[in-house]
Amino acid sequence: MSDQSNHQEWPLWEIFIRSKQGLEHKHCGSLHACDARQALQMARDVYTRRQEGVSIWVVPSNAITASAPEDKDELFEPAADKIYRHPSFYELPDEVKHM
Repeated sequence: MSDQSNHQEWPLWEIFIRSKQGLEHKHCGSLHACDARQALQMARDVYTRRQEGVSIWVVPSNAITASAPEDKDELFEPAADKIYRHPSFYELPDEVKHM
């Protein structure tokens, strides 16, 4: 068995990087690695070549559960009927500026 076929059997990892300017980690790509330690090293080499990151998360792709696009109405539309979540009907005092 060649190295190429072994590489393709490695698990897929999702890579999240926190930049120097940001507070949150952002998904930047995926890669195959044999374990989390190798995934971290490879992610550093591939996704932070210009030293723009301060933190890396690697997550096995099979550990992520995502909503289906066809479920968007069920998941996100109910929030529209809760007007208290949208403070557009409050009157702001004159002393409050730039809100």
